[in-house]
Amino acid sequence: MAETSPINPTDDDARALARELLAGARFGALGVIDPASGAPSVSRIAVATAPDGQPLTLISDLSAHTAALQATPTCSLLVGEPGPRGDPLTHPRMTLACRARFIAHGADGWSQLRGHYMSQHPKAKLYIDFADFSFARLEVERAALNGGFGKAFNLTAADLGLPGG
Repeated sequence: MAETSPINPTDDDARALARELLAGARFGALGVIDPASGAPSVSRIAVATAPDGQPLTLISDLSAHTAALQATPTCSLLVGEPGPRGDPLTHPRMTLACRARFIAHGADGWSQLRGHYMSQHPKAKLYIDFADFSFARLEVERAALNGGFGKAFNLTAADLGLPGG
């Protein structure tokens, strides 16, 4: 008997849903590898999008996930929050396979990202200018979209309208 793949061919509806999830994400779950133990570690982070659409987060040198990303920049980001009703597993979500690239406080491009980030997270004004905060661009390499039961898709950066795809 032939095995059936649960992954559907990527279509325009999947691309549109994936782009909507990414553009609307304000929080996500960041998966990293702990450099001390080698174990996976997950943190909830604030998410914005850079001017080119790539996920962006403001990150403190004091956080464990910063050290993890500096040691191993390969990471994953889960976006898509459950709605107020129904089974949380029926709501769309997407896991992005990314590579973190840091933009240090005061480095070239930091000021532009600061303004862009503040437009999406105005409450960050309380800490954005602290010297221990940098931006981490989470440059998407590929994505796995779960649009609900029976709606699984693999996407490229190009499917998401992102550079590098």
